[in-house]
Amino acid sequence: MPLLRLDDISLAYGHHPLLDHASLAIEAGERVCLIGRNGEGKSSLLRIVAGAIRPDSGTCSTSPGVRIATLDQEVACADTANVFEIVSGGLAALGAALAEYDHLTGCLAEGADDATLARLGAVQQILDSQDGWRFQQRVHTVISELSLDPHARMGELSGGWRRRVMLGRALVAEPDLLLLDEPTNHLDIGAILWLENYLANFTGGVLFVSHDRAFLRRLATRIIELDRGILSSWPGTYEDYVRRKAEALAAEETRDALFDKRLSEEERWIRQGIKARRTRNEGRVRALEAMRREQRARRERVGRAELRLDGADPSGRIVFETDRLTLSYEQRTLVRDFSATVQRGDRIALVGPNGVGKTTLLRALLGDVAPSGGSIRRGTRLEVAYFDQQREQLDPEATVMDSVGEGRLTITVGGRQEHVAGYLRRFLFPPERLRSPVAMLSGGERNRLLLARLFAKPANLLVLDEPTNDLDADTLELLEETLMEFTGTILIVSHDRAFIDHVATSTWLFDGQGGVCEHVGGYSDLPSPAPPSTPPARPKAPTAPAVAPPRKRPYKEQRELDELPARIEALEAERASLQAASADPRFYEQDQAQIASLFEHLAAIERELQAHYARWESLESS
Repeated sequence: MPLLRLDDISLAYGHHPLLDHASLAIEAGERVCLIGRNGEGKSSLLRIVAGAIRPDSGTCSTSPGVRIATLDQEVACADTANVFEIVSGGLAALGAALAEYDHLTGCLAEGADDATLARLGAVQQILDSQDGWRFQQRVHTVISELSLDPHARMGELSGGWRRRVMLGRALVAEPDLLLLDEPTNHLDIGAILWLENYLANFTGGVLFVSHDRAFLRRLATRIIELDRGILSSWPGTYEDYVRRKAEALAAEETRDALFDKRLSEEERWIRQGIKARRTRNEGRVRALEAMRREQRARRERVGRAELRLDGADPSGRIVFETDRLTLSYEQRTLVRDFSATVQRGDRIALVGPNGVGKTTLLRALLGDVAPSGGSIRRGTRLEVAYFDQQREQLDPEATVMDSVGEGRLTITVGGRQEHVAGYLRRFLFPPERLRSPVAMLSGGERNRLLLARLFAKPANLLVLDEPTNDLDADTLELLEETLMEFTGTILIVSHDRAFIDHVATSTWLFDGQGGVCEHVGGYSDLPSPAPPSTPPARPKAPTAPAVAPPRKRPYKEQRELDELPARIEALEAERASLQAASADPRFYEQDQAQIASLFEHLAAIERELQAHYARWESLESS
């Protein structure tokens, strides 16, 4: 029996049908990628499966006992809870008990009253009865693998790190079916590679939305396309889908052309008036009415966006020149002694884990951040277009039209006047969306709007900070083509490996220790498949596998690695013994000082175990 079955699902918002009698089944072990244009209804489909919304008609069913975990496209806003509490929340009631246990053991260091000790004992009994210690270890493992700080507050983290936390919350539950909506958005390449490996070994079913072509090429066992309300299944690889989809579109165009030709002939016949009626061919008249209804019901495929850059006069030959540039933030060195020359026409990708200073370096080059050391020389005649990954240039309260026209009905593009509505139509904004506030747009639509705003102004230097998030595959490919035809200079921050390979002529690789190295070519030309880890400072980026042969460990490291399993087993046995002792009702008849001492010792063992686990992982990956 399939894990999931959708039968004849329909959903519409207003007069716009998102799902039109759609059906779908997913088996265990399948990794199904749901693709389609921005705004087609992919997220709505996932929300139906998760039970967050109800369809207008049709049924959604799962096998008995199937556990579903979700990662939504929109990440939760700032929260006062810490990372451990959020991740363990994926375990429902058991997760709440684990979070409370973690909080209570943390209070022991500050002293605990009788009520706290009594509650700690009650929580521990709950965990003992529900195999809670195994799940506690799973929570710690997921947090460690995603390089999260368990004690960090959600409200202190950036959007990218909050997304990692919510991903951990979905994975920790060990679900039978994972629903992931744009899981790679805001993740750095190291985290994406870790997620790829995790999902490749996941035994349950996965239904995910992604426009990261390298990610879906690696994982998808089947492509499901949502196009004009219809779900169509394409078994095989992404390349198979692209080829067969092109053939299907060509066949559809031919079929529609033949249909329209026949309809035109029938319309000419009916316009003959009295002659047509004298034939008394009522069947032919009814057939014509049916053809008219079919044509009215036909939903034309949304056209392709038209991205055209309005190039400014050429800049000087030298665009930027840095000499031993150093950038620091909150007593941490992000960039150290970086010397480089950017020349007119260069297309440079900045690659590295989140938080290593890529955006800071861009802002320093533009003059928004002062260097801590060294110097920056800027070229002449620079006309800059800056794409901000936070989209702060867009006013959420402004309308789509005003975001580009700034109150005017016409703008100058390429030296000639153009109506704002006509210009925005090239970016796939229909007339009915022009008066909508920016806050009502999807992530992909906001990115398209920001591109429309930037491309309307002459520029010879494009600075693009994560421009690919939320864009569908068609728009991504068009953006690539547009950038490759641009004769100016481009600086790009991106974690989309295929995008970097297609656009960049050279890459600045951040090592997370302040070093930045320049390499010719794109991501595939780098010396390793992912940037190195960030330093241990919170938050730390995950370590990515290297393609180079593993180095031979020093004798002391190898000996430590050999001894660690025995140490961990001894600590786990001691922890189990203490937990068993505290589960005895007579335990709480002792003196309160003895009770507190045992729990303090148990907390110390937990900390030592976590340190050993982290060290073991570090040694094995070195």
